[in-house]
Amino acid sequence: MADKDLASTPAEKKAAAEAIEKHLEPETRKAGTRARESTGSAAREFGSNGGEGWLTGPALQAARKTWGEQLTTLMNRLGAEKAALRATNTLFQNTEAGVDLGIRRSSVLDGF
Repeated sequence: MADKDLASTPAEKKAAAEAIEKHLEPETRKAGTRARESTGSAAREFGSNGGEGWLTGPALQAARKTWGEQLTTLMNRLGAEKAALRATNTLFQNTEAGVDLGIRRSSVLDGF
């Protein structure tokens, strides 16, 4: 990494939050849904003969359940990251305003 500064501009944070909202979240949800449907379909196919001798169907069902849980976790994380990016700008602006007010209140020049 050439740039050692981890700071970013409000515009970059906004762009990152929008990328999560417009691309990562919907595309992840779509891919996750497609994978769950395909795995569910395969599990039903392997389990359609009454499960005689086939452990593949139940194993795929277990994998499908785990995938669904992981997808939910990932979607929650993406949402949290998006919210954090958006909140950071507000936090920094409020902190700067608070520091400015604190400095102004304690200035000895205010008495003149």
